[in-house]
Amino acid sequence: MKTNKLWIALPLLCSTFCAAEEFPKFPFTLLPLEPFFDNQAASVNGSIADFDGQGNSFDGQFLPVGSYAYDGITYQLPTIWGTGNDNVIANSQTLSLSNSTFVHELHALYSGDNSGDATFTVDRFMLTFLDGSTQTLTLEASNWWGWPDLNPGIIQTPYSLQTNGTSKNFNHTSIFQWSTAVSSEQPLTSITFPEVNPGHRLHLFSMAFSPSNNSVADGPSLVVRRARFTSRWEMVNNTRAQAVHITIANLLPTSSLSFNTSVNSQHTIEISGPGITTVTPGMVYRLVPGDQARVDVLITGSTTGSNATITIKNSTGKVVGTSTGWPVTALLTHYSADTASLSAHETPTWWRKAKYGIFIHWGVYSYPAWAPPSEYAEWYNYYLHNPPNSSSPTWVHHLATYGQNILYDDFISDFTASKFNASAWLDLFDRAGAKYFVQVTKHHDGFALFDTGNTTNRSSVILGPKRDLLKELFDTAAAEKPHIHRGTYYSLPEWFNPDYAKYGFGEWPGGLARNPFNTTPTFEPYTGHLDISDYIEDLQYPHMLTLATQYNTEIMWCDIGGPNNTLDFAAEFYNHALANGYQVTMNNRCGAVPDFNTPEYETFNSIQTSSWESNEGMDPFSYGLNTATNASEYKNGTTIIQTLVDIVSKNGNFLLDIGPTAEGEIIAPMADNLLEAGVWLEYAGDCVYDTEYWFQTSQDPNPQNGLAPARFTTTPTTFCIVAFDAPTENELVIHKRLPLLPGDAITLLTPGKNQSSLAWSTDSSGNLIINVPASMVGEIQYAWAFKATYNLAEPSDLYYISQQYD
Repeated sequence: MKTNKLWIALPLLCSTFCAAEEFPKFPFTLLPLEPFFDNQAASVNGSIADFDGQGNSFDGQFLPVGSYAYDGITYQLPTIWGTGNDNVIANSQTLSLSNSTFVHELHALYSGDNSGDATFTVDRFMLTFLDGSTQTLTLEASNWWGWPDLNPGIIQTPYSLQTNGTSKNFNHTSIFQWSTAVSSEQPLTSITFPEVNPGHRLHLFSMAFSPSNNSVADGPSLVVRRARFTSRWEMVNNTRAQAVHITIANLLPTSSLSFNTSVNSQHTIEISGPGITTVTPGMVYRLVPGDQARVDVLITGSTTGSNATITIKNSTGKVVGTSTGWPVTALLTHYSADTASLSAHETPTWWRKAKYGIFIHWGVYSYPAWAPPSEYAEWYNYYLHNPPNSSSPTWVHHLATYGQNILYDDFISDFTASKFNASAWLDLFDRAGAKYFVQVTKHHDGFALFDTGNTTNRSSVILGPKRDLLKELFDTAAAEKPHIHRGTYYSLPEWFNPDYAKYGFGEWPGGLARNPFNTTPTFEPYTGHLDISDYIEDLQYPHMLTLATQYNTEIMWCDIGGPNNTLDFAAEFYNHALANGYQVTMNNRCGAVPDFNTPEYETFNSIQTSSWESNEGMDPFSYGLNTATNASEYKNGTTIIQTLVDIVSKNGNFLLDIGPTAEGEIIAPMADNLLEAGVWLEYAGDCVYDTEYWFQTSQDPNPQNGLAPARFTTTPTTFCIVAFDAPTENELVIHKRLPLLPGDAITLLTPGKNQSSLAWSTDSSGNLIINVPASMVGEIQYAWAFKATYNLAEPSDLYYISQQYD
């Protein structure tokens, strides 16, 4: 055991006499999980495991053994896989801590064992503290493999073993890592695992916790939580500077919050090392006990394989402390078509700051524009053929509306785009508050809205409008709204393309569609089809390259996955963007190396530390225009704003879809609702754009009187509280100790220009009470955004304390 060491750095004294101290390493303690092991995950050398209860398992030869380090935590895995139980299936077991301690953060290696397209599940851990209070932690658990969304974990295997090891499933299979904040108001005594769910089971392989520093608090207890050399960059003095993402933690318990225990002035973070120059330091202004702050430091000269030192200085320039030995990864200047290289790529800074985008589903399906409730209108052609009888509402509707002699491809001539006005669209997006858009360039029906060259004539350039609709939108955006980023959706498969038949699967079989009314000819034509040798090499891959290198898309938003040439494409996409001085991103449906996940018509219930984007139609069930939907069912201003704020508070982006008509009009109910949300964002956008999630939680954990929990977002100098219900009795109460100190100014963001500070206080438990005049409450719709601006002070006699851990 190491001896605990308390050190203090008095700026007034140490300016002359003291050298800067080395910060301690971020602490962790392994939890004794082995006594609970009741499942074998991996098969090795004839030892057959049953991970998922259906005879399927990991192939143990691809799993790491023994100590496994990730993100500053060293977990313990079996020294030999396949020799017995190696994980526990969560089923309400309680793990008691032998010595109650204040806990800062909890960590786990896990996998869910469901499969198919149910990629995400929800599991809840119950924490019990010394005083009997409890906390529920929500884990959005990823399953060991899932389709169509690729969601790779930190440990990946190329396949899983099926049917007791007799065959292989060649979907990538993963073990995932999870870290989450823990309330440190009281010492933690036990952790109760989630209940078992018949639809899935949560498997835990290893767990640890990071203790708080329970020393007598004369000053903040700072550690460098992580330092990650990223693929992101910014131009500084005509030089491409690499972003290094630094996380600083204050390890004191949350219950010790005060001026003395908090950082409350500008603290500068710099990085040094062989060849490294800090060109733009990171800045931390407020860091209270139990909290973490995340900043980017911009550097040049990094060299892979070297080590860097992080230095923190206070506002007078005095060194608070240093942290050494951080491994350096140089900024990539070229990507190769392999997973190791491409996995280093991540969502660019502009995407992380943007928060809100518009999705546009527009194509041939916009002419029939019909679906029964709970189905996608853009799937009209598929549902017309599946099943091709009265069991399909779409088949019945088509027969009654158009008759048996009209086929889906006959609608191509009705897709006219005659009223499409790119300037009007973009002005609407801008006024709605969107920072990017994603245009569907080709859906599963195979009809493209861009110039497809000699790959196919099934496009708006040759057929229908005979216009390059994507070029019109992109060129107009670049000229008139350059601050709005431009993205493209692209469906990798096509339902009925005859060249896709050899790759077909599930609901994307390929091969010509059969006439659903049994008339001659038996097979429908695939209008615009050209003879090619291979669908992927001669159509899919060239299309994606065209969108990347000719249209210069900034977002490649693929759909469905399936067979692809994405590794080669991603390298071309990223290198083209680098060569032309901009940064791009790719979602998790392209089949490989994703930058961000894309839950559909759902949001996560907890903070996700990796990039994600929820996408939903303004229609409650459809992305494409559905004339069967009543306008009153569309998402209104309240739903749009509250969904956006909820997602942003959990580190996500919101991609809200609209479905224009076949003529290219965005109907009034959709446009009006977008504008309603835009009015709110005009005055309250400071609590949305360019914000971060709050480390401790995304929302009030204990709302009272049936009110919806308020959501939290942060910036380096502000903290936002967004209430979804109007404050009552002239006050808003938040049942959580927030990172606020006396002297901070809280304002309610309102449409008016003149905003005054509101009186606020905290009770004996640290709960926040804001006094809100009723006259101000009535000015606002959708959500009430309170922005707290930190009252920063210069350090005088502030101490910094630390502690060596076991």
